[in-house]
Amino acid sequence: MELVFRDDAYARSCQATVTASAPDGIRLDRTVFYPTGGGQPGDRGALRLPDGTTIAILDAVKGPGHDDVVHVPAPGAPLPAPGATVTAEIDWPRRHRHMRMHSCLHLLCSLIAAPVTGGQVGEDRGRLDFDLPEATLDKDDLTRRLAALVDADHPLAARWISDSELAAQPELVRTMSVKPPMGQGRVRLMEVKGVDLQPCGGTHVRSTGEIGAVEVIKIEKKGRQNRRVIVAFRGGAPA
Repeated sequence: MELVFRDDAYARSCQATVTASAPDGIRLDRTVFYPTGGGQPGDRGALRLPDGTTIAILDAVKGPGHDDVVHVPAPGAPLPAPGATVTAEIDWPRRHRHMRMHSCLHLLCSLIAAPVTGGQVGEDRGRLDFDLPEATLDKDDLTRRLAALVDADHPLAARWISDSELAAQPELVRTMSVKPPMGQGRVRLMEVKGVDLQPCGGTHVRSTGEIGAVEVIKIEKKGRQNRRVIVAFRGGAPA
């Protein structure tokens, strides 16, 4: 399956051919739908047939195969026949908020020198958990430093390295709970120019200025050595 979102996170739709169809999931030969993974929710949207039939897609999840995305239709939705041509279209405002927040969490990760034990991207807020034994974080200070990185408008771009190159640079892997997929010969990195570089298969904005105004709204203690930092958007999407 061709993962259009991997090369172009701003693609809102694509033409595709149905390769399999069942009530629990529809597979295509290519897709713009990001499947749930790495703390980022799967996309929602619709598949549109040439005759005007619209199939609501409530979620996208990873299938058992490599680069396999399963599009989960609404209960009772009509199912396209294998071989049918469809237009796959995501809920773009929701995706874009996920992109902004995911990029924001990479900035947050760059500001805290501790391993990441978990994380979650949401439409309005996101969080990262850090392996920190002491309460050394200050939410106002983190908010100011995040604002500076956003205002600096650092570019973001993906690039690839081989499995062996990643194995030789273990410091690139910040997450303790989720390891980057290896075994396919290469691993995707997301770079915030001059700020952060780590393995990531998610979707991101083109530059930090697109993230908009954010603030650290809470720092929680989650276990003896775990600190949860929650970030939220201060307003709507930036102009």
